[in-house]
This record gives sequence, structure tokens and C-alpha cells, in this order.
Amino acid sequence: MTSQAFPLDLDTLCPRLAQGQGDGDPLVIPIVQSTTFCRSGLDSRAEHRYSRESNPTVAALETALGRLESAPPAVAFATGLAAEAALFQSLLTAGDHVVCSRAVYGGTTRLLQQVLPKQGIETTFVDSTDCEAVAHALRAETKLVFIETPANPTLVLSDIARIAVIAHARGALLAVDNTFLTPVLQQPLELGADFSVYSTTKFIEGHSVALGGAVVGRDPELLDELRFIRKCTGGVQAPFNAWLTLQGLKTLPLRLQRQSENARILAEWLSVHPDVATCHYPSLHGFAQKRLAGEQHRGAHGAVVAFELDGGAERARGILNAVRLCRLVEHVGSVETLLTHSASMTHGGVAPEEREATGVTEGLLRLSVGLENPLDVCADLQQALEATSEERSVSCRA
Repeated sequence: MTSQAFPLDLDTLCPRLAQGQGDGDPLVIPIVQSTTFCRSGLDSRAEHRYSRESNPTVAALETALGRLESAPPAVAFATGLAAEAALFQSLLTAGDHVVCSRAVYGGTTRLLQQVLPKQGIETTFVDSTDCEAVAHALRAETKLVFIETPANPTLVLSDIARIAVIAHARGALLAVDNTFLTPVLQQPLELGADFSVYSTTKFIEGHSVALGGAVVGRDPELLDELRFIRKCTGGVQAPFNAWLTLQGLKTLPLRLQRQSENARILAEWLSVHPDVATCHYPSLHGFAQKRLAGEQHRGAHGAVVAFELDGGAERARGILNAVRLCRLVEHVGSVETLLTHSASMTHGGVAPEEREATGVTEGLLRLSVGLENPLDVCADLQQALEATSEERSVSCRA
């Protein structure tokens, strides 16, 4: 990052990005809840004309998200998937090819497997933890490499810097879904990526009240093309959702620091629990890519933990029905601790054999750790484990 474009620490910058900056400005950026804007005449050069194209509140969020990565204003969308779809539309045409991480959000898989082929765009899914596999999958027609790191939900990592070099050497661009870590804990553009992609619905907004997505990049022409696609397809973010996301942004570093620490505590407890077969979290000693995590992440590893229980699918489903504090939802990134059965929820539309190949088994549970005392979350999981253990014992005796 350059000191001129990014002079403040993120802890200082985030609370200030959602504030008025000039003399007489309101401290809290207001919601401009208007579909259209007045002009002084036909030759008016007003910044905003119609909210499907641009809106002052949405523009404030875009400026803030861009500054987090020393970039021009981001392009904000109604959802994270809308952001991905617009990115693909802006970069790809019939005959083009995409290389994508095999371990990726289920919605991304559906988009690439079921929607883009109708437009003549083909995708090869690879294990992007293996840079050689990425290089081998590239073709002359490859225009984009799309990776998600950490991957949802297994948390496997892809080496952004190395893959950027590989992609660029073959004339392809690199986009990174950075939703799980946000710019606070990982900066893809600094590592060589061309785009950072976000579901701002998750950690950036952080309170489960506003859908949103964004693409951050440094090429003004590509960003302008994204804005044109958004204008044509109507996937713009609503002003109220942008305003709510700006409020969440103020506490993003503080929340992620606490949530990451809570996640580390829970991961260490789960990793030695006798009823847990495997636990995935980048700081654990047994995590295969711990060294890469230390190089690529910025001091912490996020709030998501994945684990699989002895007893597989039956035990996992029992836990989901037995927890009292953890909330069973299809979501991550909120201040509450959330539990998800990825195989039937986020990845329910992905073919079973593909899920299994990426480690999304029927027995895998994804934990999005919140701001509660981690000991209370441990206690909730423990009582659920004990309850399901008793049920299994009774079932066996019967």
C-alpha cells in the first residue's frame, strides 16, 4: 500500500470512512432515499441522475471499500452473486474459458456450471491449492482465473501471489473472493490479484440486516465496464442497504479481531475433542497450509471454523437439532455465532460427488464464530455433543 493513498491504519480508517469529511458535513453519512435527481438543464453535468446508475449513499460505500485496498471506488451490487455475475459478464464472451477453484461457494458453482454455459462460456474447476494444477488448466481461451481463499467451507487456501503470476503470464486476469477475510485480514490486490470480490452481506456489514456485494479493482476501464453492466442489468445496491453496510464498516476491524480470537479458541478446543474427527482452521498445528496462512493473512485468520464429527452425517444432524446458543442458518459473518450444514444448505445445489471431492461431506459443520464469550459457545457445543452421544447409545441398545 502507498502511504499517500492509504495513510491510516485500518483500525483508524474504518470508523472514519462512513463519516462526513468536510466543514458542515453530517457526522453520519445520510441515506439519500431517492430514485432520481434534479438537473439544472439539459446540459447539466450532475454527478447523480438516477439511482440505478449511481446514488450518493451507494457512492460513499464504494469510495470506502476502494480506500480499504488503496484502489479507486469499488462497484457495489445488490448481492455478492450479482457482483460475480456482473464481473463474468464484463470480462467474458462466448468461447471464453474460466479456471475456478474446486472448493468454492455453492452459488458460484451454480453460476459457472448452469448459467454461463448457456452463453458459450466454459469453466474448468481445479484444486487451486495446487498452483501447478491451475497452470495446467489454463488455455489460450482462458480469460479469468477465479479463486476463493479461504475456501467455503473447508478453509483450504490458494496462493494468491503465485497464481497471479501464473495467470498474468498467460494473459488471464485473477479475481479473488475475499468475503471470509475482508480487506482487514487479506489484501488480494496487494498480492497481485486484479479484482477482490465480496459479499458485503457477510462480515463487512456484519449484523445480518443488509444484502450487498462489491467488486474492487485498480483498472479504471474495467471498473467503468462493471458500472455499465450494472446499469444495464439493474443489479445496483439499495441506498438503505449501503447505509447499513457503512455503519457495519465502522466496527469491522474490531469485530474481526475479537471474532478471529474466539474462532481460534474454539478451533483449538474442537481439534482435541474426542468426538471430533477433523477440525479446519488456519492457525492449527495440523493445518496443512499454516505457513501460507501466516504469509498471506494479516495477523489473524478469520471467524470461520469447519469440523467433522465421529459419527458422520447422523451425528452432525443431531448436533444441529441440539444446539441452543448457536443459530442454525445459511449465513456467515454476523455478530452471533452461526452453525451451517454446508452439504444441505450452502452447497445443496452442488452434485454430491462434487461436494465430496472438495471435502464438503454430509458430516461437515461450518461454524461462523460471533462476539459471544467463546466459553459459552464451547458449553453449547459440548451439551449438544453429549445429547447426541446419549441418543446414539440409546439407539444402539434398542
